[in-house]
Amino acid sequence: MKTSIEKRKPEGSLDYLSLAVTTFGVGYLPLAPGTWGSMVGVAIYLGFSSLDGTWEHHWAPIHHFGPSQAQAISIAALLFIFLLFTLLGVWAAGRSTELLGNSDPSEAVVDEVIGQLITFLFVPFGISWPLVIAGFLLFRLFDIWKPYPIDSLQVLPGGIGVCADDILAGVYAGICLSVIYAITLLI
Repeated sequence: MKTSIEKRKPEGSLDYLSLAVTTFGVGYLPLAPGTWGSMVGVAIYLGFSSLDGTWEHHWAPIHHFGPSQAQAISIAALLFIFLLFTLLGVWAAGRSTELLGNSDPSEAVVDEVIGQLITFLFVPFGISWPLVIAGFLLFRLFDIWKPYPIDSLQVLPGGIGVCADDILAGVYAGICLSVIYAITLLI
């Protein structure tokens, strides 16, 4: 539920930073900025999954642990980074609503990036291409359809209102993707 708000011009580096984080550079692309934002989320997921665990060997402190402990530390580090990114995204989306003149501006795609990444938190890194595509499509489906209570979360104020519906859409999509993944393991 988009509502128009008084638009203001960017006045400093924090305003420009919030716009950069909120739009990811693709929010201004024509046609479907949310789909472009979801593609950024898929690209980030593929970037991390392509490292295939080799990135944990470059982090010196975890060399003192066995492989399973190093993997657990790596996953915890990624989750912490994701949490910081989500908090930054909510802050940036809230600040940019006044800059873009809308309570849920179409240029704001950080919410789609966050929601898409949440979808992939439900499955292990390195899933097959068909499952990556399924995760993308499932997230887009729930983000557009907005079944209960996703739609009602858009009325929340500021950056929470911009991001909360996509976070829950990512959870719904992630649950569906994990069921599909489990079925593929049985086949």
